[in-house]
Amino acid sequence: MAVPFVFAESPAADVPPFSGVQPDIRSRITELRLSAFAGHRGAAFPLGPVTLLAGPSGAGKTTALTAFEALARLGGGAPLAEAFPDPAACVPERARPDAEGRRGFRIGCTAEGAEGPVRLDIAVQAEPDLRIVGERLTARGVVLLQTALRDPGRRTVQAAWHTAGAAPVTRAPLPDDRLGTALLPLRVAGKTDGQCHVLAAAEQMVVALRSVFPCDPRPESMRLPVPTGSGRLLPGCDNLADVLWRTRAECSRRHGLLVEALRVGCAGPVADLVAEPLAGGTVRALLDRGDGVRTSLARLGDGELRYLALTLVLLTGPGVLDMDVPGEVPDALRTLTVLADGFDRSLDPVQRRELLLTAARMGRRGHIRCVAAVHDASWAAGTPDVTVVHLNA
Repeated sequence: MAVPFVFAESPAADVPPFSGVQPDIRSRITELRLSAFAGHRGAAFPLGPVTLLAGPSGAGKTTALTAFEALARLGGGAPLAEAFPDPAACVPERARPDAEGRRGFRIGCTAEGAEGPVRLDIAVQAEPDLRIVGERLTARGVVLLQTALRDPGRRTVQAAWHTAGAAPVTRAPLPDDRLGTALLPLRVAGKTDGQCHVLAAAEQMVVALRSVFPCDPRPESMRLPVPTGSGRLLPGCDNLADVLWRTRAECSRRHGLLVEALRVGCAGPVADLVAEPLAGGTVRALLDRGDGVRTSLARLGDGELRYLALTLVLLTGPGVLDMDVPGEVPDALRTLTVLADGFDRSLDPVQRRELLLTAARMGRRGHIRCVAAVHDASWAAGTPDVTVVHLNA
């Protein structure tokens, strides 16, 4: 059965009454929708400060994180082929091509912030040519942007965005390999109230998507000395020692919190975590045991290294991570979302529990959220500020 490139009509978003509580205006993704994506059909995942996607192998946990990361790349202006390097794998397995041989997939998300809930849904044609064939941006029941493929022979889609001026909408072609929402700030003048509404909603969505950091630490790479560089942590945490060389000097308070966490999650005494320069412009990281002995990270187990890396990510924030931070937006108006595949991989019960509590503490502050994949989440039951989404194979 072919995946139709159309969107179901959605009811107008309810506007909550004033409660006297200061609303959270930071841009953040609060729902991921996989309408027709790989093994998911009609799936909608609510995302809280900390969300655990739980399920056995094959349930689609990594697939969901892959879709989230792809949306983030599109929100940052990446071309479609970069966001989906293997688009055929994203098409539902039993999806049949239509009369023209077309197959595709549909995904979306909701970003909350100052503009309230803003919905983004896109339809992607994966075969025979990769292109966005439909996009819809909606806020408060109003369709602010809608695109559609009118002429398959052209590499553009016809876009219409809300104006609320002399003309109700503005129409123009947009490229079919980029997210139209990310292009709106370059196309909308902002002269009418309607245009300002479109810009504000689009910017809220883009800021939320750009504030995403996928992370899956690789212990085998973290054990080796690394060249000194930018001091910005890579998604695989390969350059952990270089980042510690920077963060230990720049933020003693957060470094102290990291050391406290290591006392719980690492075997033996831990007095400090230091970076040591070596010959040839490289640096390595060591645990200071406090008795004159220093243990190289090369001697630590996989669980200790993953625990260390993920704790560092949760405590440092976007200024230390290798990501395209929307610098034009104040920190107070955006929230970093960490995507952690295999959150509990190689961790013992103490490590995974302490890591979850760290994520929850940071989530309560509102600056960092975490969406993580775990095999089983029974150990996390009842943890405040943690949402568990169960996926079945």
